[in-house]
Amino acid sequence: MTNVKSFHIDDCFEIGNGVLTLIGGPCSIESEDMCLKVAATVLDICKELGINYIFKSSFDKANRSSLNASRALGMEKGLKILSKIKKELSVPITTDVHEVWQCAEVGEVVDIIQIPAYLCRQTDLLIASAKTGKAVSVKKGQFMAPQNMDNAIKKITSVGNHKCILMERGTSFGYNKLVVDMPGLQIMREFGYPVFIDATHSVQEPGGNATYTKGNRDFAKLIMYSALAAGVDGVFAEIHPDPDNAASDVGSQLKLSEVREILKKAVLINDIAWQ
Repeated sequence: MTNVKSFHIDDCFEIGNGVLTLIGGPCSIESEDMCLKVAATVLDICKELGINYIFKSSFDKANRSSLNASRALGMEKGLKILSKIKKELSVPITTDVHEVWQCAEVGEVVDIIQIPAYLCRQTDLLIASAKTGKAVSVKKGQFMAPQNMDNAIKKITSVGNHKCILMERGTSFGYNKLVVDMPGLQIMREFGYPVFIDATHSVQEPGGNATYTKGNRDFAKLIMYSALAAGVDGVFAEIHPDPDNAASDVGSQLKLSEVREILKKAVLINDIAWQ
């Protein structure tokens, strides 16, 4: 197994080299109460199972299929909710940015800045995120070869920030279809930085319904477990109390009620992979 440059998220825990970390939460910030419920529930489960936990939710869904699709609560309200979750639960948090001007303000609140897959080649966005000094998680574009993601790393590290995560979220396979290249996980890990699997976005069918992205959450466990067996450093999964009625990603988000059992098996597989 290729060793990677592990790093600490504040004083909370280490990411990399066999320490299983979960980044998870609802796709978008729909309400403060719902986000707090998910964060508190998943945090308790992760403490029970010995998993590092980072809460994630988006204040703006800027890359929706339809003009009329919900885009969450916006940056001001969203950051206030994320800040409250971090303070009340003492849990690290992450959210995504879409424009350079957002990076500094978001960096004041979160522990990890997430770069969406569609924007993984945006030089100015990567550099502005890195300049905050926070860890930067870059989702591999659906159009990108794993061996080309070293360019994203070079942009981040060019300003002296070496807290970088690469994240696999599927590769376009014709229209409305994604596949996950398991050898690609190892290829990216050989760059020397932690690699995560985005188990829920990888089961999407982009634009599968013309006005929204379809998905099949039943396959998320398969992708998660396969990637863990391949030796990834962590898992990203969107989690919702009632995903069928969520504001976004209705087909791919995991059900909160099923997360404990899913993660129990994830821990077992991770332990075997890192023996």
